[in-house]
Amino acid sequence: MHAFRTRILSCTALLAIAAPAFAQETPDTGRDVVIITAQKRAENIQEVPIAVTAIGGEALQDLGVTDVLDLNALAPSLQIKTDDNAANPKVFIRGIGLNDFNPNTAGAVAIYGDGVYIGSPLAQMGQFFDLERVEVLRGPQGTLYGRNTTGGAINVISRKPSDQLEADAYVEYGTYNSITTEAGVGGPIVPGVLGYRVAGTYVTNDGYTLNRLTGNRGNDADRGSLRGTLSWTPTDNFEGLFQVRYGRSKGGSILAYNRSLLPATVQATGPDGFCAPAFYTSGDCTDLAGYANTSDNLYQGDYHLEGKDDVETYGASATLTWDLGGMSLVSVSGYDHADRDDVEDTDAGPTDIVTARYRAKQWAASEELRLQSNGDNALDWVVGLYLARDDLNTNSYLDVFRVANTGDPNNELPAGIGVFGWPFTQTTDSYAIFGQADYDITDRLTATIGLRYSADDKSFHYDANYASIPDDPLLSLFVIDDSKKFDSVSGRLGLKYQVTDDLNVYATYNRGFKSGGFFGGQTTDPTALTPYNDEKVDAYEVGLKSQLFDGMVTANLSAFFYDYQDLQVYTLIVDPTTNLTVQNFTNASNAEISGLEAEVTASPMDGLDLSLSASFLDAKYKDFQSAGDDYSGNTLPNAPETSLNASARYEWAIFGGEASAQGDVAYRTKVYYDTRNVERLSDGDRTFVNLRFGWKPDSGNWEFGLFGRNIFDETNISDIIPIEGLGFDLFSMGARRTAGVFLRYDY
Repeated sequence: MHAFRTRILSCTALLAIAAPAFAQETPDTGRDVVIITAQKRAENIQEVPIAVTAIGGEALQDLGVTDVLDLNALAPSLQIKTDDNAANPKVFIRGIGLNDFNPNTAGAVAIYGDGVYIGSPLAQMGQFFDLERVEVLRGPQGTLYGRNTTGGAINVISRKPSDQLEADAYVEYGTYNSITTEAGVGGPIVPGVLGYRVAGTYVTNDGYTLNRLTGNRGNDADRGSLRGTLSWTPTDNFEGLFQVRYGRSKGGSILAYNRSLLPATVQATGPDGFCAPAFYTSGDCTDLAGYANTSDNLYQGDYHLEGKDDVETYGASATLTWDLGGMSLVSVSGYDHADRDDVEDTDAGPTDIVTARYRAKQWAASEELRLQSNGDNALDWVVGLYLARDDLNTNSYLDVFRVANTGDPNNELPAGIGVFGWPFTQTTDSYAIFGQADYDITDRLTATIGLRYSADDKSFHYDANYASIPDDPLLSLFVIDDSKKFDSVSGRLGLKYQVTDDLNVYATYNRGFKSGGFFGGQTTDPTALTPYNDEKVDAYEVGLKSQLFDGMVTANLSAFFYDYQDLQVYTLIVDPTTNLTVQNFTNASNAEISGLEAEVTASPMDGLDLSLSASFLDAKYKDFQSAGDDYSGNTLPNAPETSLNASARYEWAIFGGEASAQGDVAYRTKVYYDTRNVERLSDGDRTFVNLRFGWKPDSGNWEFGLFGRNIFDETNISDIIPIEGLGFDLFSMGARRTAGVFLRYDY
């Protein structure tokens, strides 16, 4: 089977998963071009001198994208994981991201929904429905995006009201009793003046993880979202776009796999003192409470708790555009609120070693005001101002080692065992001023210069406490009240040369910035809450974008080198004084990343579309010492040396209609899940294959078909978390093989 998968990958790669995005036909050539707004204006993707992948809405449906996690591996160097069921995605581009799951820590890859920055990790999983396209911008975006984009940015663009009545629906049913539905309707209210679009989605399934103690399934989904959009064009020089949105996820909390680490015999003891790999499921290794997991099935466990991960989000935005002739004034206003209550079996076993409850409420309001040139001029420019406030309130706790309490659970537990809470609040006031200019030095050579000043004022209040039962603090261990301003200057320099009408090359320098802040995890050490520093990167990139053979082949290449200073790093370590696993957040001295990327699409014959993307990455820490350990020379987490994504789609006439067959493959080499590069916390090469078959009649506007995802049932490890102080590792698992049927309707 492994050889068969390898042959499929090799053959598809030789043929050449960037699917078509928002495309329009150019009148002079008849070619389809992909239009994106990565630089705050509509542009042909082939003329934008940045590394960007665009994936269209129908392709996202075909690929089964229902949240941000499903974008994993759909663009070069893109890796996405989570250790939760409904929140906290961890996005890595070119090896840059952040493992921290605490809600006050922003990732290195910013996510934008219709132009509004979604800073809260509680709100980043939803709204992936009824989309026009998704844009993945690789590399630091230090000017037009600026805040917290040292790794890149993901733009999520929803469908807008049209000038004629439209309706569409999509439904699929598959393995684990899964149902995915999506529908939308829109059109004019007052033709040419007022339009609307209303869309929604609902996703449910029984889950792919089995609780052997109860027979119930976990890692299930139960979520839905709604979005309403109104367009208003009262005059020729004004356009308003207004949106409201709501989402709710009520599925189960994450059910992870427990790998026992503490050897009970000499034979089972490995060289590091933990369980030797050959004895993991032998029964000779246990966790701290004596539980031995003897099953190697990563999708099963003995769970003492089947919790819920309840996340509610809502928000609104308004984008107003005034055409002033040679320039436009654009206002983008946004508000988002998220509320989460998650109760989980953190030890993933039958004994109650750790039960966690994560509670947080967060709201953010932002305003971006831009003045930018109109048309295609020798000098195109944009200047802007950005303001935002983010308010976070948490009240989480860890209920530790309750299995050891043999007395009345309402009485105080023995010293060192009990409930550890860390309620905190954090308020962030952000502001920035930015500008970028693109100047045509000649009719073929264009220079770019951009500059941005960004600042975050953060105030932080943290209360570490101890209790015998949840929500009944007995003792305040310490209180931290602190505030600090983090500011930085970032920007961009670039040159683009149009070699021919179908070929251009570019070279850029980008300075990226990610704000410093305060660690928001559980700790009993007040020194762990000392503010950490800004993360900065100097990024150098050269690239080529081309269309060959009269547009039949598109080939884009890029090579890059990053020099990171004060890279923000989250790790789990064992405290030598208590022998317990604790969270550690620090700044690495620096890191260096270099790589090559390629994206190729081809249409060699009518009905056949091929695509291939490849990434080759070398991502290493430099001069990095933390908590007494030296990580210099280690590979960054979630940074595979090689990743390949390929797809082939063929359409042909048959049975009075059109049939389609599509296959796509995603391959990556070994990844480490922690900074230490411990072998047991790594995962080897993986290959994932999806297939899809459809048919639609010539005279109809509907399509039905079959799909299979991860058809070879490749083990899908999202993350491995070491809880060594309590004697186990946790495996967060992605979905197994699924198959089903679908129906799509368009009016």
